[in-house]
Amino acid sequence: MSELRKDPVIERWVIIATERNLKPNDFDHQLEIRKKGPCVFCEGMEMHTPEEIFSVRDSGTSPNQPGWRVRVVPNKFPALRLEETFVHSVERNHETLSGLGAHEVIIETPDHYLELTDLPEKQIYEVLLAYRERMRDLKKDTRLRYCVIFKNQGVMAGASIQHAHSQIIAIPVVPKRVKEELQGADAYFQKNNRCIFCDILQQDKKEAKRIITQNDHFISFIPYASRFPYEIWILPFEHSAHFIEIGNEALLCLAELLKQVLLAVKKALNNPPYNLILHVAPYLQTGEEGYNQSFHWHIEVLPSLTKVAGFEWGTGFYINPVIPEEAVEILRKTVSFQK
Repeated sequence: MSELRKDPVIERWVIIATERNLKPNDFDHQLEIRKKGPCVFCEGMEMHTPEEIFSVRDSGTSPNQPGWRVRVVPNKFPALRLEETFVHSVERNHETLSGLGAHEVIIETPDHYLELTDLPEKQIYEVLLAYRERMRDLKKDTRLRYCVIFKNQGVMAGASIQHAHSQIIAIPVVPKRVKEELQGADAYFQKNNRCIFCDILQQDKKEAKRIITQNDHFISFIPYASRFPYEIWILPFEHSAHFIEIGNEALLCLAELLKQVLLAVKKALNNPPYNLILHVAPYLQTGEEGYNQSFHWHIEVLPSLTKVAGFEWGTGFYINPVIPEEAVEILRKTVSFQK
């Protein structure tokens, strides 16, 4: 029998369609054929992108030249621009903001044929380092309220360029989806004087039903009320609302665990498209009370195996055709094989 499960943070309901209980081979997604390089993101093609903002490169090499391992550039066709003047207008029911914000691309490797999953842990660490440093730098612009980092892997997940990359978008408002998490976490904290994410982490660790893998600093698991098949969350054991506070040692541990998780997804699910999203608390304005106690930053990895359709759009419910406790067993086997 199918069952309904409620997300403990934002109280969203999910239908776990146990009668379907699809296996990895039941999902039909076409493997993408890699286009031949070089492309605009390849080493030696630096003149085809805007000038770099940040890079991790070999000593003795110059900006906007070969010799880099990770490179951050403004998006050539940005959704928002930092050069815009902040303008806010309200006319009855119509509220408008000017197109102020930042839109950047993190090129994860100079090699056209490698994906983030294929990189050594040290280079994944350098990609995560770029995440942290760019978020720290964008925080200095007091017009910006929220910064999201995401990765669209594969055309079906929204990628328009195959070369391995992530994106950063910083905006002058806090998004509705983020507000739901913040408000849910804050309501739980006001009632229980504890972080909801810390409690989820401890409960899952105790039950050990949905944990994929863990190390000294991080844990990965399939949420109890997963929206999508093989949806994965990665949380730090140490409570923190802001990714910009993470230290280098923890960043190395995150790189190790992230590689294990992405390899498990790639091998167990036949290299599916996926979205990776870094969830963090908003930037704080001077004198503003934040969510340091109630919110807990985390990463979500969402394989693109099913489509959101009319029922989901019409109700806010999701239908997950894979039982989370069975999905985790499939991913655990792949992680165990890696070790």
